[in-house]
Amino acid sequence: MSRPDSPGPRPGAAAQGEPLIRVLTLNMHKGFSAWNKRFVLHDLRAAIRHADADVVLLQEVLGAHQEHSTRWEHWPEQGQYEFLADTVWSAFAYGKNAVYPEGHHGNAVLSKFPILHSRNHDVSTGDAEKRGLLHCQLDVPGWALPLHVVCVHLGLSEAQRRDQITGLCEMVETDIDDRAPLLVGGDFNDWRGRAHAPLADRLGLREVFVERHGKAARTFPVWWPLLRLDRVYVCNLSHTRAEVLHGRPWRTLSDHAPLTLDLTTTP
Repeated sequence: MSRPDSPGPRPGAAAQGEPLIRVLTLNMHKGFSAWNKRFVLHDLRAAIRHADADVVLLQEVLGAHQEHSTRWEHWPEQGQYEFLADTVWSAFAYGKNAVYPEGHHGNAVLSKFPILHSRNHDVSTGDAEKRGLLHCQLDVPGWALPLHVVCVHLGLSEAQRRDQITGLCEMVETDIDDRAPLLVGGDFNDWRGRAHAPLADRLGLREVFVERHGKAARTFPVWWPLLRLDRVYVCNLSHTRAEVLHGRPWRTLSDHAPLTLDLTTTP
C-alpha cells in the first residue's frame, strides 16, 4: 500500500464517465497533536488544503471550547469546522455530539459542492461518550444523482459499535434510496473488523481499502500504525485510488493517519 506525504495528481474525469471527486477522512484529535502536546489547527488546515480534497470528513471537531480559546494563542473565533473550511470549502455541516460545560465537539463535513441536506443522527449508547452519524446530501456537478455522505465516529467498546452499526444500517435503509451513490467514512474504532459483514450484507457497502489492497488501512497510532480503525465504505461508486497519508506533515497533526481516495459513479 502506498504511503505518500500527499496524494498524487488527479485526473479531471473518469474515462467516458462522470467527473472524479477526491475525498479525505481524518480523526483530527480536536486540533491537537498526539498527547495534546501542541495546538496544530493552523498546520492542519494547510495540510488538508494541500491534499486537494473536494469532500472532507472530520471526526473529533471542536465546535466551541471556552477554556482552550483563552489558553491557546491563535485560537479561532469560529468553530474549528468553519475555520478549516474558510474560503476553500464553500459548504460545511457540523454534527454536535458531546456537550460539556466548556463547549462541544462532534463530526463535520466540508464540501466544495452544495450541501442539499444535512442531519445528525444520535447513536449514543448508555452513559458512554456521545456519538453521532452526520448524513449530508451533496450536489456534485456532472453527477446524475446526489452523493450521500455519512461521517462516522463509533464507540470504544464492541457492544457500543454493534448497536451503532445497527443504527447506521437502519438510518441508511430508511433515509437513502438504494440507487444513490453512498459513501460512509470515518473512525470506526473497529480494530477487529467486525463492521465489514453487516455493512455488506444489509447495505451492499464495500470497504475501499479492502477491495484495493486486501485489508483495511492501518491508521493508528499515526507514528507507528498498527490498528485498522479508519474506514471508507461505498455503494454505487467506483474508486480509482486509495492511499493512507502516513508521512510528513500528518504524523505531527493528529494521532490518526488520514485516508484519501478518488471516486466516480462510473463503473
